[in-house]
Amino acid sequence: MSRLSERPENPVVGVSMPHESAHLHVTGAALYTDDLVHRTKDVLHAHPVQVMKAHGRITALRTAPALAVPGVVRVLTGADVPGVNDAGMKHDEPLFPDEVMFHGHAVAWVLGETLEAARLGAAAVEVELDELPSVIALRDAIAADSFHGARPELLTGDVDAGFADSAHVFSGEFEFSDQEHFYLETHAALALVDENGQVFVQSSTQHPSETQEIVAHVLGVPSHEVTVQCLRMGGGFGGKEMQPHGFAAVAALGARLTGRPVRVRLTRTQDLTMSGKRHGFHAAWRIGFDADGRVQALDATLTADGGWSLDLSEPVVARALCHIDNTYWIPNARVTGRIAKTHKVSNTAFRGFGGPQGMLVIEDIMGRCAPLLGLDPMELRERNFYRPGQGQTTPYGQPVSQPERISTVWRQVRSDGDVDHRRREIAAFNAAHPHTKRGLAVTGIKFGISFNLTAFNQAGALVLIYKDGSVLINHGGTEMGQGLHTKMLQVATTTLGIPPHRVRLAPTRTDKVPNTSATAASSGADLNGAAVKNACEQLRDRLTQVAATRLGANASDVRIVEGVARVLGKDEELAWDELVRTAYLQRVQLSAAGFYRTEGLHWDARTFRGSPFKYFSYGAAAAEVEVDGFTGAYRIRRVDIVHDVGDSLSPMIDIGQVEGGFVQGAGWLTLEDLRWDTGDGPDRGRLLTQAASTYKLPSFSEMPEEFHVRLLENATEEGAVYGSKAVGEPPLMLAFSVREALRQAAAAFGPAGASVELASPATPEAVYWAIQAARAADPSPDAEAEVSHRA
Repeated sequence: MSRLSERPENPVVGVSMPHESAHLHVTGAALYTDDLVHRTKDVLHAHPVQVMKAHGRITALRTAPALAVPGVVRVLTGADVPGVNDAGMKHDEPLFPDEVMFHGHAVAWVLGETLEAARLGAAAVEVELDELPSVIALRDAIAADSFHGARPELLTGDVDAGFADSAHVFSGEFEFSDQEHFYLETHAALALVDENGQVFVQSSTQHPSETQEIVAHVLGVPSHEVTVQCLRMGGGFGGKEMQPHGFAAVAALGARLTGRPVRVRLTRTQDLTMSGKRHGFHAAWRIGFDADGRVQALDATLTADGGWSLDLSEPVVARALCHIDNTYWIPNARVTGRIAKTHKVSNTAFRGFGGPQGMLVIEDIMGRCAPLLGLDPMELRERNFYRPGQGQTTPYGQPVSQPERISTVWRQVRSDGDVDHRRREIAAFNAAHPHTKRGLAVTGIKFGISFNLTAFNQAGALVLIYKDGSVLINHGGTEMGQGLHTKMLQVATTTLGIPPHRVRLAPTRTDKVPNTSATAASSGADLNGAAVKNACEQLRDRLTQVAATRLGANASDVRIVEGVARVLGKDEELAWDELVRTAYLQRVQLSAAGFYRTEGLHWDARTFRGSPFKYFSYGAAAAEVEVDGFTGAYRIRRVDIVHDVGDSLSPMIDIGQVEGGFVQGAGWLTLEDLRWDTGDGPDRGRLLTQAASTYKLPSFSEMPEEFHVRLLENATEEGAVYGSKAVGEPPLMLAFSVREALRQAAAAFGPAGASVELASPATPEAVYWAIQAARAADPSPDAEAEVSHRA
C-alpha cells in the first residue's frame, strides 16, 4: 500500500463525524460573507444598473441623475477602471461593457449609503441603446452558425468500418435543459482598503486565488496587494468557481475609489438573471450495434449553450466528450464538441462540469435503443460494460482502472434493492392497473477525477503547532457545506496522531496558501487532504525525532497515537503537550508548508488523447417510480444506491453528499425547467423563471419514499489520501435511474417493445406526452426498420 493511502493505528479518518460547523448552521451562528457587513463601519452598498434588452450597443450612459438621488455616493463605470476592464480569464467579459449581451446585463454600479439609495440611483441612470439582433434558443444558434471557442474532436478506431459491421444502426437528436445552481447564499463580496492601500476582499468564492487575480488586474496592481478570504459559502455547486470574480472586483474598485468598505450582494432575482447556469446541450447521434446488442460505433456532435462569453465552456465541453462512454466500451467513436454563442447569461461550471451532459447522451441512447433491439434495458447496459482483463481503454485512450467495480456496484445494488423480485411485482401491478404504471431502472456511472487542466491538480497547506499543543490548519480549499473542512480536520488529526479537539481550521485566505486551485472537480479532499497530510508528516517526523531523544529510542520506533508518543514494545511514553514544549525549547520548527501534485496525468488537448484522470469513481442506482396516466404526475417510490468512495475519510459526510448529489441530479432531470422569452417582443431574452415560485426545485416531497445508500466496502484507492475517493460530483449522475424508470413507466402504457422518447427535464407534462406517444406507438418490425435507418 502506498504511503499516501496507508492508514495508521486508530485513525480519525473513517470515523463518522458531524460537519465541523453543524452546530453553527443549525443555531444561525455561522457567519457568511454578507453577515460581515454588520460588523464593518461605514459600508457603502452597490447596486447594478441592468439593461433589460438581450443585445445592443450603448450609445449613451448618463449618470448625473443618479448622483442627484439622496444617499448616492458614486456611480462606477468603465472610465473608473485603472487596470483591465475585464472580469474573466478569457478576456471576453468586460466588467463594464459598452455592448449589452444578455437581458439584465449590468453596465454600471451605483454606490449608496443604503441599499435603497443605491437601488433608486441605479433606476435613475439613463442608458440609451442601439438594439441589435439576438440569438436566444440553442437550436437557433446552431441554425445561425453562431459558435465560439474550440471545437474538439474525439476519435478512436475506425468509425466507418464500425458502422459497416453493425447489424443495427439508429440515429436521433436530443436536447436537454440547463440548470440553475440556486445556492442558498447569493453572490456576495465585501471589500476594504487599509492605510497602506492594501485591498482585503471577503468573497463567497470557490476560487479565492482567481478572485485575487481578477481583482488585481482590474485595479492594475500586483497580486500581493490583494488578499481574498472565503469564510464559508452557503452553497456553490460550481456557480461560484468563476462568476464571483467580477462582483468582488466591483466591490474592490468601489473601496479603492471611495476609501470606504463596499458591499455587493445580489438579490435572488439579480442572481438568477445575472449569473450563469449549467450548460444546456443539443446532441445529434448515430450508433451501431452488433447482432448481440454490443456497441460497434458511435458518431455524435455535442453542442453546448455557452451563453454570451466563454467562461468555462471549453473545459465543460471537453469533459462532456470524455464522459460520453460512461460505463460502456465503445471501440469506434467520433464525437465532436462545439459551443453555441447565445445572448443569454454566460453558462459556467455546475456539479459534474460537462460529465453529466456527456453521460446523459449515452444513457438516453441506451434507453431508447433497448426496445428496438428487443433487449431489456438492464441487459443492454450490462452487455456493454467495460470488462476486466480486456485491455480496454476509453475513447480518448486512458486505460480504465478497476473496471470490475462497474459490475460489482451493479450486482450489489440489484441485490440490495431486490430488483429482480420487484420487477416481477411491477409487471403484475402494471397488468392490473390500466391508468397507473410503475417502472424500475438501474443505471451505473464511471466518472473521472481530476481537473481537465493538468496544472490545476496541485494544492498547498500551512500547518502551525503552537507552544500549548494546539494546532491551526490552513489549506487552499473552500467550504461550501460539503464537509471539506471536516475531512481536513480528520486528515490532520490522523496524521499527527492527536484528538480532533486539538485542531482548528482557519478560513481560506490567499495570504496563507497562495496560487490555489478552485474547490471543484471533486478534487477538494484529494488535493488539499494530501497537502495537509504532507505538512503534518513533516511536523510529525520532527516531533518523533524529539520524542526519540527523550525516550531513548530510534525515531523509527516512535508512534504518536491519541496524543501520546510511545516506543514500540516499551512502556515509556510522552504526552503531546510536553512533546511540543520540548520541541520548542530545542528550537525545532513547529510550522510546515505542505504541497501535493497529482502524478501520472497527461493530456494533449490538440489530439484529445491521454490520461487526464487520476482514477474513476463508480456507482449504481436502482430507482422505482409510479406514474399517473391521466396527468403524467409521478412519485419516486424507492431508490437504492451503492457508491464507490474508496475508503471513506468521513462516512457520514460522504453519505450526505451521495444523497444530496442524487437529489440535485433528479431535480435537473425531472423538475427544473428554465424558460426564456424567445419571442420577438420587447422582453425577448428575458429569463421567465426568475424565482422559486416559477422554477421548481426538488423539495422534501420529491424525495424517494424509501432511500437506501451504501458505500462500497473494501474499496481502497491506492495513491489517494488515506485510500479515499472523491464524492462531490459523481453521485449526481446516479439520478439517471429516475429518468430511465420514468421512460419505462411511460412505455408500459403502450404496446410491448415500443421505444419512448422522453424530454429532459422529464416534468409531469413531458411524461404525459411520452405516455401519449407510447399509446400511439407501432411496435411492428416495419416501424423498427424505419427507425433503424433514419438518417
